[in-house]
Amino acid sequence: RRDVLVLTPWLAPIVWEGTFSRDILNAQYVQKNLVTGVVTFAVEKYWFFIEGFMRSANKYFLAGHQVNFYLFTDNPEKISHLQMAPENRLFVIPVQNHSGWQDISTSRMDIISTYIHSQFQYEVDYLYSMDIDVQLLAHIGVEIIDALVATISSWQFTPYRENKAYETHPEPPAAIPEGEWDFYYTASFYGGSVSEVYKLTRACFEGVMEDRENGIEARWRDESHLNKYLLHHKPTRLLSPEYYWDAEL
Repeated sequence: RRDVLVLTPWLAPIVWEGTFSRDILNAQYVQKNLVTGVVTFAVEKYWFFIEGFMRSANKYFLAGHQVNFYLFTDNPEKISHLQMAPENRLFVIPVQNHSGWQDISTSRMDIISTYIHSQFQYEVDYLYSMDIDVQLLAHIGVEIIDALVATISSWQFTPYRENKAYETHPEPPAAIPEGEWDFYYTASFYGGSVSEVYKLTRACFEGVMEDRENGIEARWRDESHLNKYLLHHKPTRLLSPEYYWDAEL
């Protein structure tokens, strides 16, 4: 394709539909006998999205390959029986709903890194975090597999994105001086190798906690810290906004 940017200045590929052969990538992936994990959270009212997300992800996310879905929820009893593809497994992990849980984004980086250390590193080779309030409409395949993968936010393609996205106030550790950013990434879909995701989530959580100790809050909480981390730890593969388009824009 010549209508879109397909390579970053640091030579990482940007994946758009039409820029890869899924058949070739599938053949290479199968030979490695890998397992990929997907982490998602359904807390409080978000339990409503579980069935739609799981049915679509079971159908479209790395179809035909081994995928472990890790669903964190405070309402495990509300989950109806979901028929999973033979190669997929669903793990429902209870989490507490307490007074400090108004925004899961303040805790999910800590939860992911903690479970990587205690469990996920022994069960999957790659791990991706996705928001629960979406339904997949088309195949997401092994073209997303790489060491450190970030998705370009659809905000990048809207007017006045600088006012909506980047943390520019000087106080928060997540602040990025104007003109230093290259892409704005969504925290709704990211991943990579287990070791790289561990480093990312741990760093983001530590940044959130530093904010809290200083009595401040980054504009977009964990997403602001994710963008600061990826500014200094460049992703090895970028996914186009096609992979996670915000329909509200």
